[in-house]
Amino acid sequence: MEITIGSIIIGIIAGFLAGKFMRGEGYGCVWNCILGIVGGFVGGKLFSWLGISWGGTLGAVGTAVIGAVVVLYIASAVRKKK
Repeated sequence: MEITIGSIIIGIIAGFLAGKFMRGEGYGCVWNCILGIVGGFVGGKLFSWLGISWGGTLGAVGTAVIGAVVVLYIASAVRKKK
């Protein structure tokens, strides 16, 4: 797994968009972007397990957004339990 500047930028965009989709479930812009970077990796793994592949930059952003939404959902569920 290679981390590039491009994957970090895509993760930041994905975290921002996921925070907008989750409406109130996010952690603020900075943490959403950090969770978006993590979500990019989660989305990539999730899609590879399911045998789904998107091509190009838009596919990478879509995969990262879905992964970031999953990460934000899990993080908000853990936060609510405390």
